[in-house]
Amino acid sequence: MEKKMSANLQMSRRIRRTPYTTCVEKSGITGFTVVNHTLLPKAFQHSVIEDYYHLKEYVQIWDVGCQRQVEIKGPDAEFLIQKITPRDISKTKIGQCLYIPLINGEGKIINDPILLKLENDHFWLSIADSDILLWVKGLSTGMGLNVKVEEPDVSPLAIQGPNSEDLMVDIFGNNIKKLKFFNFNYFDFNNTKQLIAKSGYSSQLGFEIYLNNSKLGEKLWDTICSFGKKYNLRPGAPNLIDRIEAGLLSFGNDMTSDNSPLECGFEKYCALSSDIDFIGKSKLKNEKNIGPKLKLCGIAFGGEAQPACTIPWPIYFNNLKIGEITSGIYNPSLKVNTGIALIMTENLDKLRKVKVKALNSEIKEGVICSLPFTISKNYELINQIRY
Repeated sequence: MEKKMSANLQMSRRIRRTPYTTCVEKSGITGFTVVNHTLLPKAFQHSVIEDYYHLKEYVQIWDVGCQRQVEIKGPDAEFLIQKITPRDISKTKIGQCLYIPLINGEGKIINDPILLKLENDHFWLSIADSDILLWVKGLSTGMGLNVKVEEPDVSPLAIQGPNSEDLMVDIFGNNIKKLKFFNFNYFDFNNTKQLIAKSGYSSQLGFEIYLNNSKLGEKLWDTICSFGKKYNLRPGAPNLIDRIEAGLLSFGNDMTSDNSPLECGFEKYCALSSDIDFIGKSKLKNEKNIGPKLKLCGIAFGGEAQPACTIPWPIYFNNLKIGEITSGIYNPSLKVNTGIALIMTENLDKLRKVKVKALNSEIKEGVICSLPFTISKNYELINQIRY
């Protein structure tokens, strides 16, 4: 049986607050976690299911200030970034966001940030939960590169949901509508220029404000909340049900530094047949030749509605453990338990139905699905185990 953890997070100077933490505390926060040594709100007064439906219908404000930036600036900036990712970044345009896996010398993923190209010699890596700042600083020093690497005073705030564009137009003007997905531009706020991207960690329409100047945090939060009243805005957080449904991966949960980008379905982000040189390239080429041992998949299974998966749930086929669910929870729209799983590739194409042992549950029948779950071919599979 899973041991229950204390609901109280004991604070210290090692856990950083964000420019919005005070506002979050006033908004009825019921739970935090820690990402990049920084607080990330996880729950408010509504259940994860209520939050899921609200996100799909209205608009939410998320404190994602834990999504720290690694700023890389100087003549060798692009060269350094290309060294740490297998994705070809040579055609990235100023104003564009790019999802890039970062890998080490063994060809394993160490982070999966969003790359923002501010200028030809100026980039941000908007990182997941690992100390990439130290990694990039060490490489730049060891390679003797002409580049400056630091963490700027930039703290993202996410506005997510169908009403997000109307809300953002009210605050920042009609030019918000001109933003293309995974692109950014600069907009005025309180006599400052702020970078806003059309992006976010949800399946819904959304934006991320990369607030530059933490002193403006409470002003920005309060302004958005004031304008958001007519759109039924409320504070929220990245929603697990929505994330799994959309097939959005979480570094540290669905993939770790034990996994390669090929195992995670990122082959399209690996320029293995090009002349591009990056750390770990030979390891990835060897893995591609023999084939990855694991594959990241979606999985749906029946039985009682499951709470969030905090300890991996094993998956069996013919009484043999073939993988585990790394993120999982009941999906009320699909009316079935859903998860993201790493499964052994051996005989994977032959698999149809599998068995899942979830928390405090008997072994239940499941099916392997494509990601995202909204792909139409999944529905016929899910109907076989929904009960």
